[in-house]
Amino acid sequence: MATVERTPATSEAPRTNGELSRDLARAMVALYKDYVGRGPTHARAYVEDELITIVLQETMITAEKTLAEEGEEELVRGVRRVLQGKFRDDAVEIVERLSGRRVKAFLSDHAIDEDVAIEAFVLEPETGV
Repeated sequence: MATVERTPATSEAPRTNGELSRDLARAMVALYKDYVGRGPTHARAYVEDELITIVLQETMITAEKTLAEEGEEELVRGVRRVLQGKFRDDAVEIVERLSGRRVKAFLSDHAIDEDVAIEAFVLEPETGV
């Protein structure tokens, strides 16, 4: 994936929170598919003030599941951390573009046993509020 140059956020078009949540979830599924080879089976985005959280379920590929079943959860977590570092810029660009807000921080984690991932974005405060 190409590195994304950070420019001021601009929104494609004003959205309701419901539309923004839907678009964010779909975009994150597509991003996972690009990086992992398959998308999660379920994704839901939550938008609240300066926080966007996207919960993704069943994101692991067969090889990761096999490793986890054989007690190699730390290896799976390590690979996931590397992947998260690689798609960080793309994930931030998606959130900034769709929300029209700058991302202050990006946090990501994965519960291996339940195969649930979370991508959280802390946004800069809105100006003029």
